[in-house]
Amino acid sequence: MPTPQPLHPDRAHLRFALLQVRNAGDPAKADEHKAFADRLGVREDQLRSVDALSEVLDEGSTDGVDALLVGGSGQYSVLDDDPRIHAFVDYLARVSHSGLPVFASCFGFQGLVLGLGGEVVSDEDNAEVGTYDLWLTPDGAADPLFSPLGAAFTAQLGHKDQARRMPAGMRNLASSTRTAMQALRLDGWPVYGTQFHPELTWQENRGRFLRYMAEYGKLFGDEAAQRQLDSHRPSDAANALLGAFVDQIVAPRAAGRA
Repeated sequence: MPTPQPLHPDRAHLRFALLQVRNAGDPAKADEHKAFADRLGVREDQLRSVDALSEVLDEGSTDGVDALLVGGSGQYSVLDDDPRIHAFVDYLARVSHSGLPVFASCFGFQGLVLGLGGEVVSDEDNAEVGTYDLWLTPDGAADPLFSPLGAAFTAQLGHKDQARRMPAGMRNLASSTRTAMQALRLDGWPVYGTQFHPELTWQENRGRFLRYMAEYGKLFGDEAAQRQLDSHRPSDAANALLGAFVDQIVAPRAAGRA
């Protein structure tokens, strides 16, 4: 079983909203909530889940919180012609210029890119599911949050769609051999996002892979899917990213408002 980050007493006063796009009954919904809490080093009750599929997304969605976290999605694409997905993308565009710290993972990363005027495409040929090697871009190497990852690092991924073009004012911080745009920072705002999953350890990502093994068998072929399942590796540096986001971005801003 993955080992959670130790609880940080100096983070006990912080509150987070976790925006989720997952169907009722999807076991990944609760798993995602716990994974974010563990990587942040906070209690699970410090995260309030906001269901983008059933709730109206407005200013009340982030009342009383110090940061917004955005998770992945098991059954949806940001390219879906679904009013709830359109509302989700529009909401991310609005909140990204509100001054609230935001960290968006995978589906959330794609939603930020699309909502702010970039391009996201479906690209099954370059799907990444499992553990992959990533490299920092020059912007990533110069970024205080990302530079500790090192020039090369491993990360957990699970996506078929990918960003093809970043919007104006958004910097790409990392890349892989299959996906050129793996992380973002929005200039002038406390907003970050990753195509990879810093909230997932390799054990958690492997468990999620097993849950969707039948679908991956259809996508990659059974033998290739088994090889990817067996290829999961630790991603300690990437897993420390959310805790660093709290220490560098969220906590100082919360202290400034106190």
